Amino acid sequence: MVGAIALALVFLCGTLWYRFVEGWRWLDSAYMTVSTLATVGFGEINPLGDRGRLFTIVLIGMGVISIGYIVNRFTEALIQGYFQEGRRLQQQRRLVESLTEHYIICGYGRTGRQIASEFEAEGIPFVTIDSNSQSVQAAQQMGYIAIQGDATLDETLVRVGIERAICLVAALPSDAENLYTVLSAKTLNPNVRTIARASTEEAVTKLQRGGADAVVSPYITGGKRMAAAALRPQVMDFVDGILTGSDRSFYMEEFRLDANVCPVVGQSLREARLRSQSGALVLAIRRVDGTLIGGPTGETLLLPGDAMICMGTAEQLRVLNQVLSPITSKKLRLPKHSQ
Repeated sequence: MVGAIALALVFLCGTLWYRFVEGWRWLDSAYMTVSTLATVGFGEINPLGDRGRLFTIVLIGMGVISIGYIVNRFTEALIQGYFQEGRRLQQQRRLVESLTEHYIICGYGRTGRQIASEFEAEGIPFVTIDSNSQSVQAAQQMGYIAIQGDATLDETLVRVGIERAICLVAALPSDAENLYTVLSAKTLNPNVRTIARASTEEAVTKLQRGGADAVVSPYITGGKRMAAAALRPQVMDFVDGILTGSDRSFYMEEFRLDANVCPVVGQSLREARLRSQSGALVLAIRRVDGTLIGGPTGETLLLPGDAMICMGTAEQLRVLNQVLSPITSKKLRLPKHSQ
């Protein structure tokens, strides 16, 4: 902007000089000024004296300085933009490559935004994929790692480290896209857990056939929760408070019993004394074969690979985590406001 204004002022000064000092016509004055600033080498429109030639020399110098300034600023902006974009992409690639045991969110729409918000609240590493540039920018403005691309393509999933991920959430607006994404993810990493969004009951069945470990229909689930809230409001308030951590008192967490590091494997709940050691309550146990034991008794055996669903305060769950994995205990992920 500054360079353009300076060049316009130089053009105006040159035109006025030739018009009023040299006495030329307006068109001749403008033409002489333009040919002088452009340094094209045309001859003089009318003869010039020493004074006129000295002014023309000054005019050429002023024009060269103005045009050089404009070119310099344009080149600088172009180069800086190019390298800044390159640095941003390189930094983003390094961040993705550093992720391990992370989660992948495919689609940053209304559902994807809520999922990302929950993951962020619990400190879970994740990356977002969306084909819409505005959605990607919105995710990046929130501080999330976001990649623009088609989640149904293998190359896009490879870019976000599908082979190192532990879970993929397909929250794309189309059921077909979610199905393709689940199929691609399972092909590239058979061990990844896949959660898919479905719009219809038929899509739920097809996604399950396609390999999705869990399928959630916002309409079906939303209807059931609304009915439960109407029929059992206190139960729903209690469950919602635990699942989201909004009451900041109790939380629910699942623990996988690893035979190599868990000292209570092979013992009964009474022998393990988990309640007395941590204060946390064991609500249910899911066996490796999928069998769910609700309200386990003291005689229930703890077997390798069992998943225990427990409830307690943040501190009680941390103590339970240390009891179950004293050697390789990882930091228990709970909502940030509880830590």
